[in-house]
Amino acid sequence: MIPEKSTGKVLKATVVATGPGAPDKNGQIRSMSVKPGDKVLLPEYGGTTVSLDGDDFFLFRDGDILGKFEE
Repeated sequence: MIPEKSTGKVLKATVVATGPGAPDKNGQIRSMSVKPGDKVLLPEYGGTTVSLDGDDFFLFRDGDILGKFEE
C-alpha cells in the first residue's frame, strides 16, 4: 500500500484518438493498448497539451497510461 499523502492526483479521461502504435526494438509496430472511447487513468503530471479549434487535448504515450476501466 502507498500512503495517501505520498500519491499524486490521478486523472480520469476518455480516449478521443490513438496513433498506430510505437516501434519495438526490432522495428515492429506494437499496437496500442487503448482505443477511442476507452476510459483511462492518467498521471497528474506529464503529457503534452494541444489546443485545436478552441478545445484542449492532452497527448500521452501508451506507456504513461496508468490503467483502463473495463465495463
